[in-house]
Amino acid sequence: MGKRITVDPLTRIEGHLRIDVEVDGGKVVNAWSSAQMWRGIEVILKGRDPRVAWMFTQRICGVCTTVHAIASVRAVENALGMELPLNAQYVRNLILCAHAMQDHIVHFYHLSALDWVDILSALKADPKKTAELAQSISDWEGNSVTYFKGVQEQLKSFVESGQIGPFANGYWGHPQMKLPPEVNLLAVAHYLTALEYQREACKVVAIFGGKNPHIQTVVVGGVALAINPDNEATLNMERIDLARELLLKVKDFVQKVYINDVIAIGCLYKDWFKIGRGVVNYLAVPDLPLDTKGTKFDLPGGTIFNGDLNTYHPIKSFNDPYFKENVSESVAHSWYKNVGPRHPWRGVTKPEYTDFQPDGKYSWSKAPRFKGKPMQVGPLAQVLMGIASKHEPTLKWVNYAMNKAKALGVSLGVNELHSTMGRHLARAIRAAMLADLALKHLDLLEKNIARGDLSIYVEPEFPKGTVKGVGFHEAPRGALSHWVVIRHGLISNYQCVVPSTWNMSPRDEKGQKGPYEASLIGNPIVEPEKPLEVLRTIHSFDPCIACAVHLVDAKGNPITRVKAL
Repeated sequence: MGKRITVDPLTRIEGHLRIDVEVDGGKVVNAWSSAQMWRGIEVILKGRDPRVAWMFTQRICGVCTTVHAIASVRAVENALGMELPLNAQYVRNLILCAHAMQDHIVHFYHLSALDWVDILSALKADPKKTAELAQSISDWEGNSVTYFKGVQEQLKSFVESGQIGPFANGYWGHPQMKLPPEVNLLAVAHYLTALEYQREACKVVAIFGGKNPHIQTVVVGGVALAINPDNEATLNMERIDLARELLLKVKDFVQKVYINDVIAIGCLYKDWFKIGRGVVNYLAVPDLPLDTKGTKFDLPGGTIFNGDLNTYHPIKSFNDPYFKENVSESVAHSWYKNVGPRHPWRGVTKPEYTDFQPDGKYSWSKAPRFKGKPMQVGPLAQVLMGIASKHEPTLKWVNYAMNKAKALGVSLGVNELHSTMGRHLARAIRAAMLADLALKHLDLLEKNIARGDLSIYVEPEFPKGTVKGVGFHEAPRGALSHWVVIRHGLISNYQCVVPSTWNMSPRDEKGQKGPYEASLIGNPIVEPEKPLEVLRTIHSFDPCIACAVHLVDAKGNPITRVKAL
């Protein structure tokens, strides 16, 4: 038996993720992914009015708040067979685009770049050479010698003070840290600048969502955002123009800095386009609806099996039976009462805790499956759906990335995307694509208002008896779906099948590993005491575990109780 390594917690945001790996001969030979706390939202929602479910579900997480609100109202609307006003669709789409861009920026620079960038090495860089390098990659106006010199001096003062804040506790000097000092300085500088641009995207979310985090304007039936071009208290042309100005700023950073940084760093770590493959079954759901019924979308969804683009099967609408009928969840290795694989509408969430048992139960996460198979979700899944469906916005940015990498001496194709670095590149491609689409949907909203359409809401009507619905959304971390069963106007069952649950799932009753676990097999481990390589591969999925857990103490008791009125 090889050496056992446990990393707990592994995430830099929304923790509770434990990863165990067995290392033999300098490589990972076995792995376990474990969510360490329980989420009880499904239990909390039983018996409640479906119209308020979104307010509870978006508080599953402080990072992904918009996504759970959207998925929740879509689930109830789907159960009721509702059509939405176009303005409501466009407003929601703008919220989702802005949130996703903010999330993708934060993920690369602030949650995962520290796995690749040696902060202390940046002190040895020549700011002039860094500026020349940056200018050779992009024409972004911020890449000046003065800019990089100022960042280096700021970093030096941090280090000399002995208090380096978010840069503390990194694996600086690790043998796998291979970037030249000038590239490290470039990345540190853009790390700091990215904080400013992600904030601009948050402002767009606040314009259309009322506030950020925890948006206030989504409701079952549309949005609670009055539109009147001549009223200062409503969504008017002044606010639309402000949103456009902010989106243009974010677009400039995403398309001139973010995607180019990922390409440049990826080319310098080109071996990581061959590491972290794992599960190559992919699931993405379509999003950014263009009509009232949810049958036309600006982002493609579907499934791909065995990494073969020829197996692409589209998901065409919010009512597509292909998606509705093929999702299930296993709890064979999860700390829940054994009920066998179940469809989410029949899902049972009854905690049954044991200790960590590698051959038994070892996670609070369930194991979602599609047609009985583990599926990888996330930006890579959506980019692959775009390639397979010949989606023009996807192809535009995939070709851009491939050509840019080729100019840097690295040849990339679709096969290289099935990897740790491929997931980072796909996320940057998706962000660049969303920067274009956000402005498109702002134009669509403005044109629809100019035609005199100010409608934003349709009143929901709840029938007697039982109705079921699913609401899905392609969230920053991948396919998110909420499943609701409504009986006599009240929730009788509710299940959230979230992106990180798909990716972090434990083994199922067939012993099939989830994507995190499978992606670690074969990963190199140079220093077992500093398992940087484990962090690199898991962080490439952008793990956010709050969506899969709920807070309890060591004895399984709630830490606090909150009465929701």
